[in-house]
Amino acid sequence: MAELNGRPVTPDALLTLALTNYGHFTSMRVDHQRVRGLGLHMERLVRDCQTVLGADLDPEMVRSYVRQAAGDLAGSFVVRVTIFDPAVEMAHPDKAKTPSVLVTVRSAADLPMPPLRVKSVRYERDVPAVKHAGLFGALHARRTALQDGYDDALFIGPEDRVSEGGTWNVGFIGEDGVVWPKADVLPGVTMALLQQVGQHHTAPVTLAEVQGMHAAFATNTSIGVRALSSIDGVPLATEHPALTELRDAYLAIPGEQL
Repeated sequence: MAELNGRPVTPDALLTLALTNYGHFTSMRVDHQRVRGLGLHMERLVRDCQTVLGADLDPEMVRSYVRQAAGDLAGSFVVRVTIFDPAVEMAHPDKAKTPSVLVTVRSAADLPMPPLRVKSVRYERDVPAVKHAGLFGALHARRTALQDGYDDALFIGPEDRVSEGGTWNVGFIGEDGVVWPKADVLPGVTMALLQQVGQHHTAPVTLAEVQGMHAAFATNTSIGVRALSSIDGVPLATEHPALTELRDAYLAIPGEQL
């Protein structure tokens, strides 16, 4: 299901997005018509719209489109809200100033999900603070990992520092609680919600230092807290009290009504 500005979308209306890929988005897991961190998702869209289009975005308008698309769907599903300007031209991205709202709905996996085996890949996303539509590099890294027999890619930047995953933030369980890599990463909504639970700190984490961690996990709106069972074939514990605490805390968040 897809709607553009509250109406059924036509293929022609999506040509600009397909050909330029210039826009930004957020994805939200909906459980029984409620979204964990809904306000944070709206803040992201408003903030990124200023960065990408230099335009204001009305979050209440966006919520109304999401409510309409969600309708009376029961259970769990994922809503993606993509903001772009259908009038933008490849030669003049500076002319992109009028945001349109594309809402799509897809099914959601049951939580918790099985652990991931990840491969380290050297990659840094463009404009990492923005959840933008330019996914080629991330998906190519994921493809590389999949072809080598892994489940996903873990990005490594300068000085062998870990940053984030293909479409998720990564966290580690260390001696002093939860460690989030200090790097240029997307400020994830789920990460922000989890940082409200227990002891957390941010520090540089190198690939070599990962082996000294008690556990590691991936997190985003679709997967919640998902353990990493190995990085580059080096095994990690998939059961740890801190992981259980984070997973339970996330699932206990009641969410906000659409």
